[in-house]
Amino acid sequence: MSNFSKWLGAGIGFTFGGPIGAILGFAAATVFDKFTKEDFVKEQREFQNKSHKQKAQTLSGDFEISLLILASIVIKSDGKVDKRELDFVRNQFVGMYGKERANKAFQLFKGVIKKQVSARQVCIQIRQHMPHSSRLQLIHFLFGIAQADEYVSDIEVDEIRKIAGYLYINQYDFESIKAMFYKSTDSAYKILEIKTSASDSELKKAYRKMVKKYHPDKLTSLGDEHLQGAKEKFQHIQAAYETIKKERGLS
Repeated sequence: MSNFSKWLGAGIGFTFGGPIGAILGFAAATVFDKFTKEDFVKEQREFQNKSHKQKAQTLSGDFEISLLILASIVIKSDGKVDKRELDFVRNQFVGMYGKERANKAFQLFKGVIKKQVSARQVCIQIRQHMPHSSRLQLIHFLFGIAQADEYVSDIEVDEIRKIAGYLYINQYDFESIKAMFYKSTDSAYKILEIKTSASDSELKKAYRKMVKKYHPDKLTSLGDEHLQGAKEKFQHIQAAYETIKKERGLS
């Protein structure tokens, strides 16, 4: 096998090297016949020789690979691999990338999930190359996985919280995304990162801030395939704002 990134159907930049690259090499050798770690290392070197003078950028394939690896960590965190969680990952990838690319990614995922992965090392590599808006999108996806089997264990939430910390996502952002998936009496306020005692003017200010933070345009550099998840987050922001306005009788 050659041209690994072309086989996957996506551009790969920073994830071709470092600890993530090592995981990819292991997964590819595990899953694909007649493919060895040496083959992958050779491709890595060829890629590095072509791009060593350029700063690594986050490409569509980098986001995809990051999702695969972080998803494997969350799925395994409660000590079992639930089929519903695996199906969620597959369906999300089909929705984002189409059936052919998703099937290839999921083949790779089967190899990744067999590998013991250091969340800290992987997240350090991700945060060095991926913008904050994209890292927020990763956390959004991970909460969707945790919820897929209709039961979210404290272990899964703690694992996502740990990943968020490694990715330099603060507690307010973490709780905001979490509240998009797990409803409580103050979920709308948590989503907008304000207290229930916030004034109407503070509410409007918070809404404008969150719209700016989560606007789908921030992910356009990753390709159209990643915009749906961004739109879902954006819709949660709008719905939370409308809920509070209705409660307060605001127009």
